[in-house]
Amino acid sequence: MGQKRADEFDGKKAYRAQEEEGVPFFDDGREIELLHFVYSHPSIEEIRGSPRRVLEAIDEYARTKKYLMNVGDDKGKIVTNLIAERKPQVMMELGGYIGYSCILFGNAVRQAGGRRYFSLERNPEFAAVIMSLVDLAGLSDTVKVVVGSSAASIKRLHATGSLTQIDLMFLDHYKPAYTTDLKLCEHLKLVTPGTVLAADNVIKPGNPPYLEYVRNRTSEKQKQYESGENNGVQTTGFEDRWKDQYKKREGEEKLSTEIQGNPNLIYESELVNSYEPTGVPDGIEITRCVGEMEFETNVRCNNL
Repeated sequence: MGQKRADEFDGKKAYRAQEEEGVPFFDDGREIELLHFVYSHPSIEEIRGSPRRVLEAIDEYARTKKYLMNVGDDKGKIVTNLIAERKPQVMMELGGYIGYSCILFGNAVRQAGGRRYFSLERNPEFAAVIMSLVDLAGLSDTVKVVVGSSAASIKRLHATGSLTQIDLMFLDHYKPAYTTDLKLCEHLKLVTPGTVLAADNVIKPGNPPYLEYVRNRTSEKQKQYESGENNGVQTTGFEDRWKDQYKKREGEEKLSTEIQGNPNLIYESELVNSYEPTGVPDGIEITRCVGEMEFETNVRCNNL
């Protein structure tokens, strides 16, 4: 496991500060307000069909109007460089929000010769915003927006044969679900040697359970698996603001503890330090699946 640092943050491009605890920082109407801002923009005709110009318009809103919880330019470059290197045919993101990441990464996948970018978003209103901006950017031929919980959507895409392999996965959704959804993808053999994972927000707000899992030695994971340890759903390592951020609209989170994943997969993981679009330090954990140990395990869950 290594650690890298991205370029220094340019304060001139900073988003408005994220609202303080107790004040909504998303899902308060700003997402629909963003759509009106973009489609009424004086340069709308130049924006049409240009992923870069759509992203610039989103950035403009977040700098001059209200904060948006986007991956931003700095962390975005880490992943677009990864896409150029890996050249994924199929990339999937968990958590689409308003479409910033899928426009940025979907365009990079298309430029790298890839054929499909899946954006999984649980909130149907957010998904509608994504689809509208993806269409405006001219990326509807590459980006497929899937509405529903991440686990249910992954199972459905796999069951229908729409998703048989993930070359690159971007994790940016409900933080306790990073580990459970990765284990589900391992179990379904969607994550295999050659797959690359890019996990956002591993510093702010942080994700100790996920980092422990991808950085842990295979032998340790095998011991946990054989002892019957469950999927490791942990919410105690997260502040209430992040653990309960979807509770008001979606209710209590219910993450599966049944799927134990594949403890035989060998990962090499490194943290790339960077910044939130507000300038707050954050990072992307880049994890490469580099092999699989030959180790006999009993499959404990066959019913999905």
